[in-house]
Amino acid sequence: MDEPHPVFESDVREIPQEFRRQTVDYETKEPPSTVVVDTKRCYLFHVQEGGKATRYGVGVGKAGRTWYGAAEIKRKEKWPVWVPTPEHIAEHPKIVKWIHGMPGGKNNPMGARALYLYQGDVDTVIRIHGAYKPDLIGKRSTAGCISLLNIEVIHLYDRVELGTRVVILPPDV
Repeated sequence: MDEPHPVFESDVREIPQEFRRQTVDYETKEPPSTVVVDTKRCYLFHVQEGGKATRYGVGVGKAGRTWYGAAEIKRKEKWPVWVPTPEHIAEHPKIVKWIHGMPGGKNNPMGARALYLYQGDVDTVIRIHGAYKPDLIGKRSTAGCISLLNIEVIHLYDRVELGTRVVILPPDV
C-alpha cells in the first residue's frame, strides 16, 4: 500500500476469526450501501445486494458512551487530525497538549481513515475510524466512536461514498 504511515495487514491475524472481515448473509430493511453498526455484537455491516453484507469486527463505545440512531457520512478523511473532547481531557489530562489537534500519523487514535457522521448539518461527533490496537476489536473499548483495524477502515473507506446512510443500533436490538 502507498501510505504515509505504517498499516499492517498482519494485524488481522491478532483478532478472533469471528471479527475478521467476511461476506455474510444479512437480512435487513436497509437498502444496499447502508452501513449498519450492531453495538451488541460489535459488528459493522456494509449492506450489499441480494441479502448479503460485508461484516467487519469493530470496537464500540464503553457503557453509556455510544450514540445510537441514523446519520450520514458527510466527510471522509485520510490520516485525520484528532482533537480530544473535553471528556477525553477530563479522563486523561496529559492529552490537553492536543487541544488544537494531533496530526494524523502513527500515534493518532483516529488511525488511517475517518468517516464523519452527521444528522442534517449537525456533526454527531461520532466517527467510524481506524485503530492500531487489534485488542480493541470486538469490545466496548472506545469513547463512543466505532473503530476498525486500519486495514479494515481503509477497505470500508474505499467502498462508501459521501451521503451513505449509517445506522447505529442500541445494544438491546
